Formats: sequence, structure tokens, C-alpha cells
Amino acid sequence: MIGDRIKKQRLEKNISISQLANQAGIVKSYLSSLERNLQQNPSIQILEKISHVLEIPVEMLLQDKRDNESMDEEWLRLIHEAIDSGVTKDQFRELIASHRKEKI
Repeated sequence: MIGDRIKKQRLEKNISISQLANQAGIVKSYLSSLERNLQQNPSIQILEKISHVLEIPVEMLLQDKRDNESMDEEWLRLIHEAIDSGVTKDQFRELIASHRKEKI
């Protein structure tokens, strides 16, 4: 459930429930009810705020399970960092092509 995934990510990042609530700008009691699965249908806006603080994509909170072919968190963070810094898809493709040429 979403609440379980929020709590798991929060604990992995060593963030208290108060810190997450404050940084995300949501009420601590609401976050607590989410983590305890009492509230099971948070808005996408709430999930975006939480995922931003946890530095994870919203999809990680929505997915029931990650399969073995899913990207790990570090790759996802790097991709989001590249996007946020203005790297275009074409620039990313050029980087990959350049790297392939170096391997040859």
C-alpha cells in the first residue's frame, strides 16, 4: 500500500515523520494516517510533495512492486537531476553514443 511505501522510504532516508510533514508542507497527523494506511487515497499533489522531499519519483510510491528490470533509485535520481539541469534528450543520446564509441 502507498502508506507502507512512504514509511519505508522515509525510514531509509532517516527522516522523522515530523520532518517529512514539515518539509512537504502537509499536516503530520495526515501523514501519519497515510503511513498507517488509514488514509488510502492521497491526492497526486500530496504524493508529489512527499516524493520531492524523499527525492524519489512519484511512481515509486504508486507502484505495488518493482520488478528486477526496474531502474534503481540512483539511476532515477541521476535522470531527474539531468532533466532538472536542462539536459535534453538529444544531449543525453549524444552522451550515450559518445560513450559507445569510446568502448570500441
